[in-house]
Amino acid sequence: MKNQKETIRKIVTHLNNEEANGGFWLPNIQRPFVWKEEQIERLFDSLMRKYPISTLLAWKTKSKIKHRKFIDNYRSNIRLTNYYVPENDKAKLLVLDGQQRLQSLFIGLRGSYEGKELYLDILSGDLVAPEDIRFKFKFLETGKAEFPFVKFKDLVFTGDRLSKLNRKIVNESGKNLTEAEEERIEDNLSQMFHVFREEEVLVYQELDSIDSPESYTENDVVEIFIRANDGGTKLGKSDLLFSLLTSSWEDAEEKMEELLDDLNREGYNFTRDFILKTCLTLLGKGAGYDVAKFRDGSTKESITNNWNKLSGAIKDVKDFLYGKTFIRTDKALPSYLGLIPVIYFRYRHPKKWNAGTGLNSYLLRTLLTGSFSGTPDNLIDKCTRYIDDKGEFDVSEIFGIIRADGRNLDVTADTILSRKYGSKDIHLIFNMWYEQFNYTPSFHSNLPQVDHIFPQSRLKTVKDANPETGARNIMRYKAPLRNQIANCMLLTAVENGAGGKTDILPEVWFEDQDDAYLDMHLIPKDKALWKIENYEEFIEARKELILEKFDYMLIKDS
Repeated sequence: MKNQKETIRKIVTHLNNEEANGGFWLPNIQRPFVWKEEQIERLFDSLMRKYPISTLLAWKTKSKIKHRKFIDNYRSNIRLTNYYVPENDKAKLLVLDGQQRLQSLFIGLRGSYEGKELYLDILSGDLVAPEDIRFKFKFLETGKAEFPFVKFKDLVFTGDRLSKLNRKIVNESGKNLTEAEEERIEDNLSQMFHVFREEEVLVYQELDSIDSPESYTENDVVEIFIRANDGGTKLGKSDLLFSLLTSSWEDAEEKMEELLDDLNREGYNFTRDFILKTCLTLLGKGAGYDVAKFRDGSTKESITNNWNKLSGAIKDVKDFLYGKTFIRTDKALPSYLGLIPVIYFRYRHPKKWNAGTGLNSYLLRTLLTGSFSGTPDNLIDKCTRYIDDKGEFDVSEIFGIIRADGRNLDVTADTILSRKYGSKDIHLIFNMWYEQFNYTPSFHSNLPQVDHIFPQSRLKTVKDANPETGARNIMRYKAPLRNQIANCMLLTAVENGAGGKTDILPEVWFEDQDDAYLDMHLIPKDKALWKIENYEEFIEARKELILEKFDYMLIKDS
């Protein structure tokens, strides 16, 4: 292993550049770029302050490894497949650790972030606390950037000498600068020249499989990659497992992306993490993540050989979820893990799948009670062992297994009424409640919206007397009372948009609505309850209507 040093300016020119000794690239096992613009700005501030950044790790190889370019003009909706490079046996350096830092440097010095380029406030640099920003970098639209902000890439890659560049910035500032400001510009340019152009501040360790092919085989490099990225801070377990899968399965990335696109088309949010955990379970390997399961080779081979069957079972359950239940959106799925035993049954017993009964009850009850929250790997394994033993998905027996695991399944009045504004699981209730609403519109802004029946702004104005001073300055209805489900309703985007309900009180909003509208929203029809002075009576009356709506699934007191 060799330690190499380069200037920032030079190494940035080597990214995506075959002419620079093969250039630096990203192996497809690397996760997507995730840094926000503020993180990139802070990195550049750290560099200007001469703070050290960690050593990078790169693999020098001629192997036909799937790899991709660094992104120059980053956008949030970017597809990594657009940056894939055809496999080749040319010499190249694949970055195993340090992607986020190198990618940030490339965006700042060669590209843009959401159409904005990186600028430096050339007059910044005052001494500040270590945790504060000293050199003010900012991503700005070119046409809106004004002095003292100057485009940073132009400074780093200028062909001008330092003195000439200094005069140019002063002359083009359009201002009568003070002597102190001119000195600050000179100091900052000198610092920039030193850090980005002259000093070899970037250190990378090079694993050389070209000159030392026996020292660093592909299996060695995968192991090094895992150890370099383990610990949960840079890559999760599922990323590590997927890196092992892609090392031996040529189409892994493409197949996974196709499956996720298919699963999430109607508004769900299935993840690679979920897919890999499900695959391990379906293949009888247990739900728990363990890199050793992939190192033995059999798991990778089984996933590769059975992918169509595995993905088909997952898609079939997704179709059941969307077509046969009211759980038609990610908003109504507090957890996806409870689906795994159902997918397991579909995978192991496809001929019995269509005759299965009680799946609706299983899904709704486990989701409402959070039965598979926390760390449910052992519970998933217990459910799948039962399915293996009996060859059935008997909901009553599965419920018994869940209860024996110490998990709750009782849907009580509190289960329903404890949901509140802003919580994800309130949408599970509303999906079952508002059957006629479209939770998957073509335009995301047309999603139905949870709204306060009595607007928060109005409830906040209701004050009680302060027992110490007598002044009416104590808010009567704090957030828990304002945000309870009994004060929430689902509105279309049009109803809740500009010119819609906004902060209109119910006595006005409901005045011209017909009974069908009131029944749909479970609104008490006593108009006196629509007045803000009767808020508490309205809440109690509406709670009764909500519990009547969900009476069919509630556990009754004996």
